[in-house]
Amino acid sequence: MAGRPISSPGLASLQSVENATPARRTAAIVTLGGYALLLVLGGLEGLIGSFHYSGTLGSFPAAALAFAAATFVTCVLAAWGMRTPTAGLMPAVGWFAASFVLAMATPGGSVVITNTASGKWFLYGGSACATAGVVVAFAGRSRSRPSKEGH
Repeated sequence: MAGRPISSPGLASLQSVENATPARRTAAIVTLGGYALLLVLGGLEGLIGSFHYSGTLGSFPAAALAFAAATFVTCVLAAWGMRTPTAGLMPAVGWFAASFVLAMATPGGSVVITNTASGKWFLYGGSACATAGVVVAFAGRSRSRPSKEGH
């Protein structure tokens, strides 16, 4: 049977797939590492804030509000920096985990975050700011996507 070959070795080669695989693995590892570091950063913000939230200017809970604002800024900048809203979620999850674990009473009855105005501003204000940061991250992502019509 004489005739033209149906395929060529160049078309059937998986060389392009094989060459792309290590780069994709590296990119995935870097991305997951970035998410893990953002989770740890949020946890550290919650941990440090839990012990230093009580600083006030007169009766104004300045430290608690500053830690809450820092959580918001961290969530927004993380999403912007990694260009994915999931990155904005990671510091919020870390902050929630650290702050609320430290807000729980121990079997002996002691707590780290007390039921004071500063403590309430730290927990409620921080929760609101973390949530707002995640909402801004996801809203920013949806605004930056092109529409299906191509506009």
